Formats: sequence, structure tokens, C-alpha cells
Amino acid sequence: MTLLQITVLALVQGIAELLPVSSSAHVILAEKLMHLDPTAPDMTLLLVMLHTGTMFAVIAYFWTEWKATYFSSGQAFRRNAGLIVIATAATGLVGLALLKLIPYALGANRDTFEIEHLFGNVYVIAGGLAAAGVLILVSGLRMRTHSASEKLKPASALSIGVVQGLCLPFRGFSRSGATISTGLLTGVSRLRAEEFSFALAVVLTPAVIAREAYRLFKSSGGLGAGQWLHLALPSLLGMAISFVAGMIALRWLSRWLENGRWHYFGIYCLAMSAVVLYAQGRVL
Repeated sequence: MTLLQITVLALVQGIAELLPVSSSAHVILAEKLMHLDPTAPDMTLLLVMLHTGTMFAVIAYFWTEWKATYFSSGQAFRRNAGLIVIATAATGLVGLALLKLIPYALGANRDTFEIEHLFGNVYVIAGGLAAAGVLILVSGLRMRTHSASEKLKPASALSIGVVQGLCLPFRGFSRSGATISTGLLTGVSRLRAEEFSFALAVVLTPAVIAREAYRLFKSSGGLGAGQWLHLALPSLLGMAISFVAGMIALRWLSRWLENGRWHYFGIYCLAMSAVVLYAQGRVL
């Protein structure tokens, strides 16, 4: 990959990962437009490092608020940790159920089917973007017409976790957009929904990174130390760029969420869904 390609992918990942617009949809589209192979070892390692950069951006951005909310006392920590466990367990159960059900729904051989087969499907991506757009628009309307609570209840955490599980196999169905919207629809305040969504992201991202790293290790076991170094240096640059882009994206998201502009992201997702379908026929 060239330096320009790395920079473009890092900016796309860093911004789209943390805005409610689906990073995977944008990264896959960018890869196809630049004629890059997402299964190549250098691409896999780069995406692992980009996810790492955005995870560090989330931690840096929310750390002060998390200290005040989640770590203010032992009781607060236990309560919030319990809510995160509830949501993460729900995500895991839904994700595992989908892994079992999707091959049957598609009529595929469950022994050879891998969920990654869906990741490059343009119609799945477009459908996910459209679904996220509708959910964001509906939650934005509810946010304008209903009061909200600063306290996140177990039922809300469970609902958020279930929706997060639905996001795992369907590229285009934005994780942050879906989870924040679900929080808003269950009556949680904007700030609390945002904080909890990204707390879940910090819990979930290491598992995603580990899975991608394992796939890389399996597919490139013959690489020597010099080749790994050659792959790692541009990936480190990409991680740094995605960190900076992620910090910018989080400030943007917080401003729009607090200023009542959340629904604009929904409009964008619907428009992007149409763009993806158009590009499928004309470019991809």
C-alpha cells in the first residue's frame, strides 16, 4: 500500500468508526475504490492497528467523564460494571445465535460458512446503513418529544446489548448509531447513552482485535521477522492517524448529539445506502 492509501483508510476508519455512520461500510467501499484486497496480510494488520487507534481515542476522550460517573465510588463502579456485563452478555448471546442461524437462512454449508462471507456483500451493507438511518431518525424524534433519565436501568442495558449483537455480522448497521439510538429510545439521556455505548466499545474492541490478529497469524504464518517489521511500520502510522481522526470524530458526535442534530446522521446513512447501491452497479 502507498502512504496515501494508508492515510485515506486511517482517516475513514478513525472518523467513521466513532460517528454513527458505519466504519466497515466506508472502509470496504474505500478498499474497493482503491482496488485493495481486504484479505491480504498488510490490509488485515492495518485494520487491526486502526481499530486499536480508535479504541485509544475513545479511552482518552471519555476518561474524565468515566472517572466521574463509573469510578466515583465502589457502589457506582459495581452498578455500572453490572450494566456492562448485562449488555455484553446479551451481545454475545445474540452474536452466537446469529452465527448459527445465518448459514441456515442463506442455505449455506454451516461447516464451511464463515461470517466474513457477508462482510463484502454490498446489499447487506446498504441494508444495514438504511436500517441504522431509520433507527437514528426515530430516536432523534423521540429525543425531541420525550424527557430522558440520567440513570441507565438494567432493561435499557439489556436492550442496548441485544442491538449491539445484531450489529456484529451485518456491516453497515452502525454499532454506535444503533446502541446510542436504542439508549435514547429507552429513555436514557443523550450523555449517558453516548458514554455507555462507547464503554461497551472499549470492552468489545479487544475481542475484535484479537480475532483479526488470529486470522492474520493463521493466514501469514510463513512471514519472517523482517517482513513483519515491514508490515508493522505503516500500520503504526495508520494507528496514529486513526487516533487523531477518532478524537475529532468524537467531538463532532458529542456536539451534534447535545445540540439536537442527531437525526442528521440518520439522513446521511440513508443517503449513503443509496450511494453504495449506485456504486455497486456503476463502479464496484
